[in-house]
Amino acid sequence: MKKKSKFARYSAQDKALLMTGYILLGLFVIAIIIPMVYIVVASFMDPITLQNKGITFDFDKWTLTAYQRVMSNAQIWIGFKNAVIYSIVFTVVSVFITLLAAYPMSRADFKGKGFFNTIFVITMFFGGGLIPTYLLISNLHLLDSMWAIILPGAFSVWNMIIARTYYQGIPGELREAADVDGANEMVFFFKILIPVCTPVIAVLALWQFVAMWNSYFDAMIYLRDSAKQPLQLVLRSILIQNQPESGMISDMQSTAERAQLAELLKYATIIISSLPLLVMYPFFQKYFDSGIMAGSVKG
Repeated sequence: MKKKSKFARYSAQDKALLMTGYILLGLFVIAIIIPMVYIVVASFMDPITLQNKGITFDFDKWTLTAYQRVMSNAQIWIGFKNAVIYSIVFTVVSVFITLLAAYPMSRADFKGKGFFNTIFVITMFFGGGLIPTYLLISNLHLLDSMWAIILPGAFSVWNMIIARTYYQGIPGELREAADVDGANEMVFFFKILIPVCTPVIAVLALWQFVAMWNSYFDAMIYLRDSAKQPLQLVLRSILIQNQPESGMISDMQSTAERAQLAELLKYATIIISSLPLLVMYPFFQKYFDSGIMAGSVKG
């Protein structure tokens, strides 16, 4: 007798629910893939053909003009370098502060735990606002420096809660064994606890890196020197203001040609700015299952 498949053993309601889920997931994937394919193809196309006929897979209509102009522009590379530096420094500072704050909050014997927890939760829903924050950054003499966009958002309460929950899931016997060996809090935290928290550290690091890499508002508010601006501000100028950096279209005299090339540069800049994130995700994928689910196990 032929053994029934797992799907065939489901009830009619379960089959309908699964099929609905598969259809919705397929539509979701298509909604992601189609714009990605469009952007990649459009970045290689001749601007006139793209404007008049849309995308085409006729390679004779493709060109590397956009990438040549983007790669040859000094401001793009300066912005790219700044974005990498800001993202790495922000990630290190943010994850370090988050792990330190989460450790005492995970301890049952920590006095004042309820008070600090209340203060942290309040900051998740209420903020000082843009003007008070700007005045604070100005009074601290951080304007037009990288710390103006790194320090204000370095601590994330949500990330602290995830790290705290992960700490609480670590067996208490590990701390007892450290006490028997004479390890103090510093030794236990840095040499015993941190090494076993690699999954949640990797997830928090990726989240913070992506958040800083994609952000532009703080840099737009606090940074005045163009040499300190990250790539996202250059991309914003191209995408929203339709004003490519000087040098990209200096030899284009026609307004129509300038507009066409500016449209083409949008897609090439999107591709280049997305490459670091696309490269990072495969290396962090193995940590996601154990790290991202930590907050759903305990409250």
